[in-house]
Amino acid sequence: MQEYGHLSNMIFAQAERYGRRELFIYKDFGGSEWKSCSFAEAAERSRQVANALLNMGVGVQENIGIFSQNALQYLLCDFGAWAIRAVTIPFYATSSEEQIQFMASDAQIRILFVGQQEQYDKARRIFTLCPTLQHIVVFDEAVAIHPNDTFAIHFSDFMRRGEGLPRQSEVDARTRAATYDDLANILYTSGTTGQSKGVMLRHSQYRAAFQANIQSVPVCEQDRVMMFLPYTHIFERAWDLLAIGAGARIIVNTDPHQVQQSMRETHPTCMSSVPRFWEKVYVGVRQKIESSNPATRAMFEHALKVGRRHNIEYVFRQKHPPLALHLEYELINKTIFSLVRKELGLDNAHFFPTAGAAVSAEVEEFILSIGLNMMVGYGLTESLATVSNCHFDKPITIGSVGRPIPGIQVKIADTGEVMLKGPTVTPGYYRRDDLTRQAFDQEGFFHTGDAGYIKDGELFLTDRIKDLFKTSNGKYIAPQMIEAKLLVDKFIDQVAVIADERKFVSALIIPDYALLEQYARSNNIAFSCREDLCADSQIHNMLQERIDTLQQQLAQYEKVKRFTLLPHHFTMERGELTNTLKIRRKVVAENYRRQIDAMYEE
Repeated sequence: MQEYGHLSNMIFAQAERYGRRELFIYKDFGGSEWKSCSFAEAAERSRQVANALLNMGVGVQENIGIFSQNALQYLLCDFGAWAIRAVTIPFYATSSEEQIQFMASDAQIRILFVGQQEQYDKARRIFTLCPTLQHIVVFDEAVAIHPNDTFAIHFSDFMRRGEGLPRQSEVDARTRAATYDDLANILYTSGTTGQSKGVMLRHSQYRAAFQANIQSVPVCEQDRVMMFLPYTHIFERAWDLLAIGAGARIIVNTDPHQVQQSMRETHPTCMSSVPRFWEKVYVGVRQKIESSNPATRAMFEHALKVGRRHNIEYVFRQKHPPLALHLEYELINKTIFSLVRKELGLDNAHFFPTAGAAVSAEVEEFILSIGLNMMVGYGLTESLATVSNCHFDKPITIGSVGRPIPGIQVKIADTGEVMLKGPTVTPGYYRRDDLTRQAFDQEGFFHTGDAGYIKDGELFLTDRIKDLFKTSNGKYIAPQMIEAKLLVDKFIDQVAVIADERKFVSALIIPDYALLEQYARSNNIAFSCREDLCADSQIHNMLQERIDTLQQQLAQYEKVKRFTLLPHHFTMERGELTNTLKIRRKVVAENYRRQIDAMYEE
């Protein structure tokens, strides 16, 4: 049963409906055993959080920081804070000390919850630099709190302040007084082009988003939803809350590196993700097929052709497949594709929302062909996630990002920019009226910064406007589109396309070194380090051939003409990636100026 009222009451209303039925499936920090938490238990512990916060003097609409990886405690803090009309401000677990200091000071945070040792250590180091910061509460009981630290306590000690619910009458009064104009969150953007800014999200935006999304997103109480992306991310956050409101179970995956193992252990039916996850699935399955014997390889290729015809040309175009094709697909689905899904832990797959970057047509076709319902969508923090998504009851075109959800107006400006207006769009940026004014046009439409067009009711994106490169020959290049094509190759792990004010397109490529080393050994290529592999002409020629094949459909001026292999990955520590792993192109261009210039030497 669905519950999409005010967030301050969501967990408590669902507890009345579902009682002792399982809600959260989780592991303790550092634990190996999956545990269970019911709706009733989650509600009771959320009340305890609310009481503890009142005992620490938290006021109406006070900002509370949460600096942690996904964890059960994280969700309980959200529900407890909302119950007393507080505002939660999530920080990515990978945030730098500089970022934490800026956000904590900008939002005037007094209480900061942290996850594990790394987050605690960073918070302690910047504590005295943040004038409003008074308390640190540590989720992981194994964290060693510094002996001279009188400001930090473990979560268990914090929860004791709410034991027995001593101030529940005040909590209830605050909940009753909550309005939809209250702020629920301030989410600081990852800042690919500049300093992070706080996006204000009201409870009214969540309500509008839930009411719009549930019309096309078929999540239900039978679903088991894997938390994969950081709960800090608006996509994961809004999706999880939508699922809780629908009565679904939530599998709390704390370590994103263990997600595939977690999937095999817990068998989720749904999971939100970014395209990179499915690219890795595609590459992994392709590798197994390529290493198979010719008969197996031919059988799988035939199966894919059948899956593509059945699912993409008929089912997802809302057409009935011919009976012979349908019967052949059903047999293949039960024998071949079911084994692939089982290997992934997706033997009970329902559907999989996917957004956050460009989805390669090759990857999307593959995932849909093997019987996994990828729901491609598009959204922003400022629009409380979803702007558009695939509607399974309407024709789906490969390459689109779906259809706009009800209630949101989408217009395409003369510049090609996608503009938004509606009840899910932010009222603005926290304490930044100047940026808020710049973000909206005279008619109140929000500038997304994305270029796109609408065709037959579906939205198609071409690229980030700020990311568009203009070559010295006057041609516009969309780097994300080119990068998405290259990233489906098993030998390519990261790529940054270069073209701005240059004569032609080039790229910085970080290979999958495990596979590249294996290739080198198989081909008697001597090497002692990654630098040797990067400099080897045979490896360069092999990759050039693969890149040429991948970009056959591109216009001549869009094709990567030269590339440089790098011996190490782009990192957040060097400022080259945001917390959501998006490339900061200006930083990359500066950090690798020498290598880039060398590609353009005559």
